[in-house]
Amino acid sequence: MRFIAVLAACVIVLAGCGDDAATSTGAPRAPESTSPSETPLQPQTSPLAPSSTSTAATPANRTGTVIKAAISQFGMMLFDGTGQAIYLFDKEQTTKPECYGACAEAWPPVFTEGVPTASKGTRQNLLGTTKRTDGKIQVTYGGHPLYYYAHEGKNEVKCHNIQGFGGLWLVVTPAGESAAP
Repeated sequence: MRFIAVLAACVIVLAGCGDDAATSTGAPRAPESTSPSETPLQPQTSPLAPSSTSTAATPANRTGTVIKAAISQFGMMLFDGTGQAIYLFDKEQTTKPECYGACAEAWPPVFTEGVPTASKGTRQNLLGTTKRTDGKIQVTYGGHPLYYYAHEGKNEVKCHNIQGFGGLWLVVTPAGESAAP
């Protein structure tokens, strides 16, 4: 009986990411991952203003999305200011987003209403924005549009190195690259 319960739990965890879960509207699953560290890091700041790849300026008087780095089972990676894990989509080779429709439902873009802010181990000069086809402003880091996974809770990292929607989803390092698969 115990074996069946363990097997069922493994199936749930393995089904947590990818195309099949992309259309699910269920609540986030129980944590199966490492929480980001709350150890203070020395932020790397630059006097340069954040770069923007959109033609429309992000309102400078609004507080933008905070991006920070913290430790996970995949090493140092990006999270938003609330502890939500951040991913990139390797199919996207420029700052132009290609994840729309069902893809964006499963992997919601990291939006901002102001200039994104680097915190705890991230670099302001790697932060930028891009305009989506619906006019919303998406955060970029190191030239990559950023995304969350819709079925992950705060401080969960369950969907690194997951194939879906024609590409690979990977966590983002403070250097602006994907973590090793």
